[in-house]
Amino acid sequence: MIRSTLLLASALLLAAGNAAAQGDAKRGEYLAKAGGCVGCHTEEKEGAVPFAGGRALKTPFGTFYGPNITPDKKAGIGNWSEADFMRALRLGDRPDGSNYFPAFPYPSFTKITDGDARDLWAYVRTLPPSATPSKEHDLWFFFGWRWTVTFWKWFFFTPGAFTNVPGVSEVVNRGAYLVQALGHCGECHTPRNFLGGPKSSRFLAGGKGPDGKAVANLTPTELKKQSDKDLKDILTTGMTPDGDVLAEAMGEVVTNTISKLTPADLDALIAYLRTIPPLPSEKKS
Repeated sequence: MIRSTLLLASALLLAAGNAAAQGDAKRGEYLAKAGGCVGCHTEEKEGAVPFAGGRALKTPFGTFYGPNITPDKKAGIGNWSEADFMRALRLGDRPDGSNYFPAFPYPSFTKITDGDARDLWAYVRTLPPSATPSKEHDLWFFFGWRWTVTFWKWFFFTPGAFTNVPGVSEVVNRGAYLVQALGHCGECHTPRNFLGGPKSSRFLAGGKGPDGKAVANLTPTELKKQSDKDLKDILTTGMTPDGDVLAEAMGEVVTNTISKLTPADLDALIAYLRTIPPLPSEKKS
């Protein structure tokens, strides 16, 4: 009897472990919204298939196109393994071992926890397959050579999991994780040098985004002008208290991403932004 009970308990634990290892697709759907995945992987036209790729990102190095990440075996990532997916997020490596360009924000996604990455993978596997082929990037000269990204990584990419900010609350650390990892806010709101490397000393200070358009300073220098209620309204409606509408790119982020956060996560995000060092906005040139 005891042996049977132990065997049953072991089987139940194994089943629970396997379920956890497979990931939670429903939770992954929420994480995909928090990560803004649909924005970069969906073409900007009416009737575009979500996650089938084609979104253009114009940069000083040329134009990048978000790839098809549906489970289609030819056009998408249907032949990927979970390990391929993890390696892309963690290391910025393609399944063949070559580099992804850092237009794919793996410098932030490397910080995503194992559990969240597994849930994201489970969700992506549930998407309807699309046979829409990914577009080739249109880059200037040697910027299109993937092997050169190895040198970029040496200088500007530090792989590794998110680490808690010392001396702050659990809520603030949740916000830090959302901003630094899933939300990858620094990819647009941290100014970059001429090589496309982020100026780490100017984290979230705004200036010009990757596409050359102005982005906001998210440090307390600017945010102190708004109350928490005002910020929540801005980040859920896309409108400022005086009736102005956010710029098109940020408005889309609000619609597809930030407005989809739970109230607790939105509170955490704002709480974290209140704690980062205040910095003057990047000078416009």
